Amino acid sequence: MAEPNEAEPSSSSSSSLASDEESPLPSPKRSTRPHQPSKRYSSNDYVMVTTDGMDFALFVDVDPISFEEGSKEKKMRSAMNQEIDAIERNKTWELTELPKGKSVLGVKWVYKTKLHSNGEVDKNKERLVVKGYKQKLDIDYEEIFAPVTCLETVHLLLSLVAQKGWKVHQMDVKSAFLNGFLEEEVYVEQPPGYVKKGEEHKVYRLRKALYGLKQAPRAWYSRIDSFFLKNGFKRCPYEHALYTKEVESGNFLIACLYVDDLIFTGNSVIMGNDFKRSMMNEFEMTDMGLLHYFLGIEVKQTNEGIVISQQKYAKDLLKKFKREKAALAALLWRQI
Repeated sequence: MAEPNEAEPSSSSSSSLASDEESPLPSPKRSTRPHQPSKRYSSNDYVMVTTDGMDFALFVDVDPISFEEGSKEKKMRSAMNQEIDAIERNKTWELTELPKGKSVLGVKWVYKTKLHSNGEVDKNKERLVVKGYKQKLDIDYEEIFAPVTCLETVHLLLSLVAQKGWKVHQMDVKSAFLNGFLEEEVYVEQPPGYVKKGEEHKVYRLRKALYGLKQAPRAWYSRIDSFFLKNGFKRCPYEHALYTKEVESGNFLIACLYVDDLIFTGNSVIMGNDFKRSMMNEFEMTDMGLLHYFLGIEVKQTNEGIVISQQKYAKDLLKKFKREKAALAALLWRQI
């Protein structure tokens, strides 16, 4: 039986393939449909800007993302000046020539608006942050882990305080990471807007940590841990950010640390005041008085006891998903 011959391409099909290869691709067509308002965000949340036939949504009430934006606002500029003053006062760095063979890390400004539990503006925080993503293990840093207080520990502490009738106080460490000593040799660029005239080629060598460094949390924890131990506190072997101090009279103090936020309580007002003074002598602190907001938990302390809630957190979730006007419903708890 004869095998079938392979079909040869016709001249018409060959010419069509050649024409397809030579002809240019059609340019994409822009949509001519009218713009529809966003269903997820209200018109007060953003502004529509059209450029070259393309629509962009520019959101309002957001923090600046660059130095050029932040430097235009007077309150932001003032906060940046305070940050630089704190760095200089803390002797965090020194201006020097970059040694041969050493690399330099970039820095940037990060802007964040902190809110109270009721949603009102608390303060504007501007941080000079190192671009730590360029650091290399075993060259620029080694150990980076730093323990913090668990949320369950905070719940347990509040339960104890409610039973004993004590009061919980709160303090905040200003620029906490700037207090951690560095063991590595780290160089950073001069920050935008604060370059020394006539010394633009120089860099800063860090003596203490800056935000953004991978080892910054560890350096800060090592510093505060040594302070607690030196002042008679004992570190909990199971919760390394929980410290206790007891004196011969039976009075004692309990302190919980979460990065730069510190809460403490005890059965002695005198011990609490002495602790405040010692912390303020060692670090730049903000005495926030009675605990009212910590790790997303709202705390109200009265003579009758302690009331905790997460009202702001719940409202933020409803606002995020545009459900503020949703109908209320009873929540039934199922006991397991």
